[in-house]
Formats: sequence, C-alpha cells, structure tokens
Amino acid sequence: MSPETTYVIVQLLIFLAIFYFLLILPQQRRQKKEREMLDSLKPGDEIITKSGFYGKILNIKDDVITLEMGADKVRLKIAKWAVGGVIRSASDKNEKEEK
Repeated sequence: MSPETTYVIVQLLIFLAIFYFLLILPQQRRQKKEREMLDSLKPGDEIITKSGFYGKILNIKDDVITLEMGADKVRLKIAKWAVGGVIRSASDKNEKEEK
C-alpha cells in the first residue's frame, strides 16, 4: 500500500468513528430511554402525549392506553408510542400521600 492509500483509509476510519459517536450512539441511547419509559408506564401515571395532551392513565392493554383527561374526565384511547413523557408516576403520588 502506498502512503496516500493508508492516509485515505485512516481518514475514512476517523470519519466513521466520529459519525458513530456523534450520531448513531446518542440516537440509540434516546431510543433505549424511550423504550424503558414506555415499558414502565402503569395505571395512575400522569403523562403528556407527543401531541401535547395531558392525561392520567386508566388502563394499558397491549399497545393501547386509555387516558382520562380534563375536568369532564373524558376518556381517550391512544397508541402507546404516542406518549411523550411521564409528568408524575403513580408511585410518586403514593409516596407523597404517605408523608
């Protein structure tokens, strides 16, 4: 191999390493964190959906969540993947009530 070829290969490997550490690895971490959050959902958790709706989980069946939202206690079924985050988990509420 000529020195130029070695130099090009080294540059390519460095570029691939940077690409992996700056783009792929953080995306995998975000996906893992979201998967863990979705797996830890339980009835009683207060959540926000990706579309901005706030609600309390009443029931989880497979990939469908039944939410209760608003003053009128409207019930809404959403896909599990539509959950954006947990505002307050049911276990946090229980701990506050015990104090």
